[in-house]
Amino acid sequence: MIVDRVDQRSVRSALELATRAPSIHNSQPWRWLLGLRSIHLFADLRRWLPVTDADGRDLAVSCGAALHHLTVALAATGLRCTVRRLPNPAVGDHFAAVELHPGVGAEADPGVAGAIVHRRTDRRRYLDWEVPTAFVAELIDRAAEYGAVLRPITGAAARAQTVAAIQAAAREQESRTGYHTETALWSGGRTGDDGVPAANLLVDPSSGDSIARRFSEGLVTQPAEGTDGALGTASDDTVSQLRAGEALSAVLLHATQLGLASCPLSQPFEVASTRATLREEVLGGTLSPQLVLRVGWAPAGPPLPPTPRRALDDSIERMPR
Repeated sequence: MIVDRVDQRSVRSALELATRAPSIHNSQPWRWLLGLRSIHLFADLRRWLPVTDADGRDLAVSCGAALHHLTVALAATGLRCTVRRLPNPAVGDHFAAVELHPGVGAEADPGVAGAIVHRRTDRRRYLDWEVPTAFVAELIDRAAEYGAVLRPITGAAARAQTVAAIQAAAREQESRTGYHTETALWSGGRTGDDGVPAANLLVDPSSGDSIARRFSEGLVTQPAEGTDGALGTASDDTVSQLRAGEALSAVLLHATQLGLASCPLSQPFEVASTRATLREEVLGGTLSPQLVLRVGWAPAGPPLPPTPRRALDDSIERMPR
């Protein structure tokens, strides 16, 4: 088994950090299968949100973020790895095979791994301080390392089109049978090991300029506002969505290292019509949009609490010998 070749504590520590990845509604829709010298990432279809995420885009992006978190954590624990995406086309929920090798990889950066435990999805209004151009350039570079493009949304027209697309997507989704029930099941709780808790949600879900998804009522009093960048890929297949998730993770962790707050927004891409609008009107038809990403300076006050995570053992299986 894998623990015969690699220190069990190192593997477990890496997986613990991997499960800190952001995911749609904090559903944590992944499971891990441990082999002799590998870790396999599968979608956990029991945690798929079929009304919100009918075509599984958010599922793939979420698992891509967990995949990047895993590779960062493995490197920090002294393990090199090789990633094969969609290694078994006959098994559509087998998203990646991570082959382990002894020795420290060149990508090892304990600072990035440390950012995993400090990152939060921050839905509050950010300060109106400008994010330095150099910081934006660094975030763009992090996305490019994983085959994605982070394109700043600049100008009043582009921002207005983005906000309009988010609002249109919200109206379309809220008309779907079961959407409100599904959202309520995954948000607003005071206890539990998954979902978005009330402590991380807005008191008035419809406040501000209404770009925040309307979850259950929360405890955070500041409304969300502002959008900053669109994350896109050249194609829109499952590999591209996984890559988008990896790029998202890389950008969010680097933003955390820079002291920035961040909040990914997936709602306009869960509806085909608004996804097409953003592709044509905001990205000029040149990219397949995957996420909108808010980045800025967090308001004064205590930091947001971490969102809950289910026990690691609930998501791990071992290959039979």
